[in-house]
Amino acid sequence: MRSHLFRIVFVLNIRCIYAYYQRVRIEGTLTQAIKTANLTKIFNSKLIAVNNLNLEVEEGSIFGFLGPNGAGKTTTIRILLGLLYPTAGEVTVFGEKMTPNSAGLRKRIGYLPTSPKFPPTMTPITYLNYVGKLFGLTKAERTSRLSSLTRAVDLLHSASHEIKGFSTGMITRLGLAAALLNEPDLLILDEPTLGLDPVGRKSTLDLLENLNSKKTILVSSHILSDIERICTHIGIINEGKLIYSGTIKEMKQHIKKSSIQLELDGDVTAFCDRLRSVEDIVDFERRGDFTVELSFAPNVPILRIVQNVLSIVSNEGLDLISINSSSDSIEDAFLTLLEEEESRGFLRAVEP
Repeated sequence: MRSHLFRIVFVLNIRCIYAYYQRVRIEGTLTQAIKTANLTKIFNSKLIAVNNLNLEVEEGSIFGFLGPNGAGKTTTIRILLGLLYPTAGEVTVFGEKMTPNSAGLRKRIGYLPTSPKFPPTMTPITYLNYVGKLFGLTKAERTSRLSSLTRAVDLLHSASHEIKGFSTGMITRLGLAAALLNEPDLLILDEPTLGLDPVGRKSTLDLLENLNSKKTILVSSHILSDIERICTHIGIINEGKLIYSGTIKEMKQHIKKSSIQLELDGDVTAFCDRLRSVEDIVDFERRGDFTVELSFAPNVPILRIVQNVLSIVSNEGLDLISINSSSDSIEDAFLTLLEEEESRGFLRAVEP
């Protein structure tokens, strides 16, 4: 009898597990850290800040959230945090609906706003200790995390100084430490490298890359090189609408061009004369004294072009300073997508 019951329970468990993974495979909803469904926010019955936004952020990803000023990024983030009610649609975080009353869900989120404000007479230690108490951390937990976080964001030497004397970069780093204090599952960062010097930017980006193995991160930033360096996925919003969502690689492929740019040192004129004899090169143009951009047929493998061009560089005795594809830049992809969306918007406006 026992063995018979055991077999029944075992079979039921297997079926439940199979059903679970089928739902993950088919629906994909169980692996989303953030999911919005037809999210809309209208202010004063006339300003559409967010327009029918359907956004998905996979667990374990670093998601770059881009858009021009006024595109709706900050409004979307405030709704994701439950700080604003949407006019229509909904947000789920880790499968749970987010509302202004979702205090328990917000404990799983770390948030860094743009240009955060802190009590000026507090020190990083007193402020972070206060935040830790709000999260219900024990004294031992607070002590351990304060020490590691102030070191991680390079504020250890200023930990006992009043915040009122801090630079913009130091304020941003303190905000990042506060966002990480509760060891959140999800980090939402609005301009996390704002005001940082090159060293501070690098250490912050290194920290975020290291955190990615443990957390899901949504980053909103205007520094596209930062997004390109650390993000695995990207979403672009314009006038409240999501105009692109996918991986960084897919975004670059969207505007892939058949051209490369070389920066050279030496007799560039002789180099250009030699380019005329390369069959696959359609056109080339000098940009200044040392840079040449050349175009080739779309069906020609870029590797073959590069090999031929580098052979000329070597034969002419030039030094190659740099070489890159015009599709390497996320900035180009970003601007191209915005231009395409603006063109579609213009056509919609003039159509009868």
